[in-house]
Amino acid sequence: VASSSAVDDVSEPRAARSIEERIAGGKNLYAAHCAACHQATGKGLTGAFPPLAESSYLSDGPDAAIDVILNGLNGPITVNGTDYNAVMPNLSYLSDSDVADIVTFVMNSWGNPGGDVDASTVAAARNRP
Repeated sequence: VASSSAVDDVSEPRAARSIEERIAGGKNLYAAHCAACHQATGKGLTGAFPPLAESSYLSDGPDAAIDVILNGLNGPITVNGTDYNAVMPNLSYLSDSDVADIVTFVMNSWGNPGGDVDASTVAAARNRP
């Protein structure tokens, strides 16, 4: 049976990839879509863009990161005790698999708590009202 959406066509083959492969893919996607602001080191730019490295924002798991990637963020936020008030545009044009790979990479990098996000988790977040 043929798949009905491009996201499904992309995510099904990716599901068979190991977490190491998904982290490597996420690292490349992070470099292309996130590193300009959050830096290649994940340390961000103090006062402008919050850190993703050892980030208090990620301490409760990946849901907040998924939400920000899909919906953007506008307004004040405190990360690791420092206040930020910049705009992050949504990156909702990324596929569910791409978002999952980016978040899996970030959660498993720079002293963050780890985690494994799959495309179905991102799809569910994308479809929340």
